[in-house]
Amino acid sequence: MDVDPGPAPFAAVILAGGRAARLGGVDKASVEIGGRTLLARAIDAVVDASEVVAVGEPVPTERPVTFTYESPRYGGPVAALLTGRDALLHRTPYLVVLAVDMPRVDAHTVRRLLEAAPTAEGAALVGPDGRRQLALALATERLDAVRPGQEEQHDLALHRLLSRLHLAAVPAVGEEHRDIDTWADLRDFA
Repeated sequence: MDVDPGPAPFAAVILAGGRAARLGGVDKASVEIGGRTLLARAIDAVVDASEVVAVGEPVPTERPVTFTYESPRYGGPVAALLTGRDALLHRTPYLVVLAVDMPRVDAHTVRRLLEAAPTAEGAALVGPDGRRQLALALATERLDAVRPGQEEQHDLALHRLLSRLHLAAVPAVGEEHRDIDTWADLRDFA
């Protein structure tokens, strides 16, 4: 009888520190859908992670989470991702990166990303339009090899960093690819 070994060992970085300009600057991590904050939902999605770092404002959580900020603040997703990476206490083969505003990403999504990751240098969730979403499983060693210096990472477009990695595409199922950028988006999820 074959036993499912489960996902590859991974740590998680949740990106929760953006400006949320189209939401009037509201802290997205604390926005609730169905009685659960977006941060709680993101933490649920990475339930199998050995360690979780959230880059953004500290908010109460049910699970231990390390909170940190990129310096200077609001340096963009690359600076946040790498700041989160640097805040991890332990090294794992894979790093799952998830935007806090993707409430339809769940543990099954993360498992699919981790299953696809060994076929390349990681994997990215891809929406129906073919665009990569901010739900990734990256080979930690490869990420470390292509990371820019401290000065170059601020305001660097995420696609420029990811273009240095060969990522397997994982097609979104249902609404996994949708994020919350506006109040209309939030109403659609309620």
